Amino acid sequence: MITPNPTLQVLPNKLNLQKKELILEIELNGKMKFEYLLNAIYSQFGICHRVLSANVEYIEGRSFGSVQLYINASSDDFRELELYLNKNKLLNTTVEYICRKYS
Repeated sequence: MITPNPTLQVLPNKLNLQKKELILEIELNGKMKFEYLLNAIYSQFGICHRVLSANVEYIEGRSFGSVQLYINASSDDFRELELYLNKNKLLNTTVEYICRKYS
């Protein structure tokens, strides 16, 4: 007989959430390394991204410049990401990406 394990956590079902395609531009100010930022977006928030453009300079191991990312995320995930960026004092702007499909 199989008994339920009371210590297991139930994860919320995120499969039915509407996802949006966004272009996110982030200004790097030397407080966070570029590679660490990309890793945090994927590993902490589970948001897949593509780098559209990056103009990053490294001065004494610090990252300065700007980066544009294409992301596909739910509004809740994106809100958490925005809070993370604001907490780390990274200036960011967002544009909703709309692709026309012709039939």
